[in-house]
Formats: sequence, C-alpha cells, structure tokens
Amino acid sequence: MGKPTGFMEISRTERPYLAPTERIQNYREFILTPSDDEMSKQGARCMDCGIPYCHQGCPINNIIPEWNDGVYHKEWESSLEILHSTNNFPEFTGRICPAPCEAACTLNLTDQPVTIKSIECAIIDKAWQMGWVKPVIPPRQSGKRVAVIGSGPAGLACAQQLARAGHAVVVFEKNDRIGGLLRYGIPDFKMEKQLIDRRIAQMQAEGVRFRPNSHIGKDIPAQKILDEYDAVVLAIGSEKPRDLEVPGRNEYSGVHYAMDFLRQQNKRNAGDTVPEDISISAKGKRVVVIGGGDTGSDCIGTSIRQGAESVVQLEILPQPPEKENKMLTWPNWPNKLRTSSSHDEGCKKRYFSVNTKSVEGKDGKMTHLNVVEVEWKQEGGQWKMSEKSGSEFKLEADLVFLAMGFVHPVHEGLLEQLGAERDNRGNIKATEKNYATSVDKVFAAGDGRRGQSLVVWAIREGRQAARAVDEYLMGSSELPR
Repeated sequence: MGKPTGFMEISRTERPYLAPTERIQNYREFILTPSDDEMSKQGARCMDCGIPYCHQGCPINNIIPEWNDGVYHKEWESSLEILHSTNNFPEFTGRICPAPCEAACTLNLTDQPVTIKSIECAIIDKAWQMGWVKPVIPPRQSGKRVAVIGSGPAGLACAQQLARAGHAVVVFEKNDRIGGLLRYGIPDFKMEKQLIDRRIAQMQAEGVRFRPNSHIGKDIPAQKILDEYDAVVLAIGSEKPRDLEVPGRNEYSGVHYAMDFLRQQNKRNAGDTVPEDISISAKGKRVVVIGGGDTGSDCIGTSIRQGAESVVQLEILPQPPEKENKMLTWPNWPNKLRTSSSHDEGCKKRYFSVNTKSVEGKDGKMTHLNVVEVEWKQEGGQWKMSEKSGSEFKLEADLVFLAMGFVHPVHEGLLEQLGAERDNRGNIKATEKNYATSVDKVFAAGDGRRGQSLVVWAIREGRQAARAVDEYLMGSSELPR
C-alpha cells in the first residue's frame, strides 16, 4: 500500500495548530489544513505490512490501507467511497477520535505511525468542499416505522443506515438541537457544530425526520412510542455522572458537573442566552478539574478561554509512563501519558495519585479543597488504593469541575417506563449479536448499552444495531455490520 519505500523516505508530519496565545482568543477550531501534496506524502507512508493491524485497532474496521493508497495517488473520490463504506461520519472521528488505529499501526513500533486520523479528516473535508457528499436515497420504501431515541453518534448512525434501507425513521431528542453530546458535550474548538448541521440536512434529504425538544419518558410516554412504531432503538447515552461524595460537596457553591459547564458554553457559542442564576463562568477564578480524561481536558480549554486565573487538574490514578513498552502493548491501545492541546494552553499543574477528601469554604462559597496523596498496590490480583500518611495538602479553588466519567444511563423516566433489563453496571442489557433488549421490538446501542466510550464505538454500535433492526423487520438485511 502507498509507496513501497515511503515509510523509509518520508517522516510522519502531524497537522499544525494555531499558537496557544492565538487560539485561546475564541472557540473556533484551530487545526490548520495541510495541502493535498502533504497529505499525499503522508498516505505514501502506509507500508505493505501484510497484516493491517489498524483494522483491528479501529472499532468500525475502517479499510485504512486502501484509502491511504488512494490519497497517495490523489484519487480522492474513490478514497471517500471506501471511507464512507464503514464510517457514516468521518468528519467527527477525524477530529475527536483518539485514533486507536494509529496505536495499532505497524509503524507505531518505531513511534512513527501513519497519520491515519489526519488523512481521514482530509478526505471528508475535501469531499464536502467539492460537493461529493450526496444524499443516498433508498430505491424503495419498506412501510416500516422506526423510532430512534437519542441523536448522538449512535442514534444518528443508526437512523441513517435504517433510512437507507427504506424504513421511515424518526429521531427523538430531548434537547433543543440535534446532536446529543456531539452538540453539547464537545467544545466548538474541537469540533464546530456546522459539521453536524450539514449531516442533518443530508439525512433529512434521505428521509429521516428529527424531533428535538421531545423527552421520551417525560414529555412523551414510552408506551406511546411503542404503540406507534414497528421498532424502537434506545441510543440515549450514558449520562449519569459520577459524583464527588465528600464533606462540603453540597455545602459550598462552586462544585459543578463538567457537562453542565461545557453545555452552557456551547449554548452561548450557538447564540443562546444562559440565565444569570445558573450561569457558570471561570473568568478570574481558580479552577480545579477533577478527572484526567478528555472531558477534563475540555474543561481546561474552556476555562482558559473564559479567562480563568489558574487551572489545575487532579487524577486519582498514578501518572502513566511517558512511553509505553511496545513489546507488551502493541497493537493494543497503550496506557501512557497524554498531553492534550488544552494542557498546552495553560494548565498550571497536573496532579496524579491524589484523592479529594473534602470541600471547605466561607460564607457558603468554596475556598479550597483538602487533598491527599494515594498509593496503588496489587493485592490478590486487584489494585488497592491507600492514603499516604502525612501527605495531605490544600488546593485553593473557587470553581471545581467534576469530570470523573459517567456510571450508566439515566434510569428514571424512559427506562423505568419500558421496564428494560439492565446489566450489573446499570447499562441497558443487550448483546452485540442482535442489540435486542428484554422488551419486544426495542433495541439499544451506544454508551447506554456498552457504557461510557468513544464516538467511534458509538458509530459502530449504531450501524450494527441498524442491521439488527432491519433483520428483525424484514427477516434479512443487506446493511453492513
């Protein structure tokens, strides 16, 4: 694939960023677009490795070597066709996926993997620019009606596939705009929302109907949906956040869930007004972000753009190694220290192996956190945490964001009304074989089924659930898994 000697002749080159001092002045995307010639060179680096482990690393099994080769030869339209055959929304994954495909690349054995994510994004961006992305209209209608509840990546992928199979699909979304956490959980500086809007327009042309401001289980009874549709897909996400259950958590103001903070800023960017009594602002504040993942990083970048006085980040787990042991981890996703673009923008300090003990304040307002260092040791095959004696310290804080992940989907309302079985983690019980829940004609896909995960996993689940629904309705399906 690519140029046989390309990986020996051409170095890996990432997409460049605007300088931090420039990009923090607004909420626009800041990745600069490489030229077609540069992308062609990067595609040339894809080696004829025999077994393309990138396929395994990618949850949707993108046919990566083939579209790398296409970009090398500047066959952009054929590359788009290959890319779209496995991925409904490569402009989303090309921006916000952590790229497990690159970790699995054979060239990652020398820390020089092919820039798969950049090439993917270049293909789809060029396709939209050239007008190559068109609605795919089904040749015939099945007469079957499907309700998809939730308009995140799983719901959108499922809806698009089902519409292309000829079913009448309606997507219900509880928020005022379509997109789920793509819309309100991902900051605009990582993915601008017109990317969602143009996909919605494409899907509407394909026959999908969207119903925002429709909270099933609250505004609309779940039974009404069951009565009116031949199949129902639950793509409701995993929205129950993990809380910080320590003294002072609810006694002093200033502790917020990360998603509440990120959602507000995205609404402001969209032109909405956030009521003053619930508005969360980091301007001039000493911000502490608890949680070391992507959501924590998003809170850092947003806080800096709002004008925070300082931002620090806490992580309860130990600091990962700066470089993984390839012989132990490759081609799997390695545990190693990752520094995001938001960290580079002004995160004052990152603390590892620390646990928050309590929140303290004065006159109802938080002033600091009491924190302790912890140690992790294996006991009986399990990791156990213990506090280090005498390691307690205080962190000044006016604002704390809880970015500690999500435990399971919200049970109240929809799931309780349906009576769908849940697994031991509180997720909707359904298998990857047929995505069927314990309730007749009800299916589940995405984070609500598998637990908190990546956008690329949500797209995979949505596509596979669509095939399962199509088989249920029609007896067989020509949709890809």
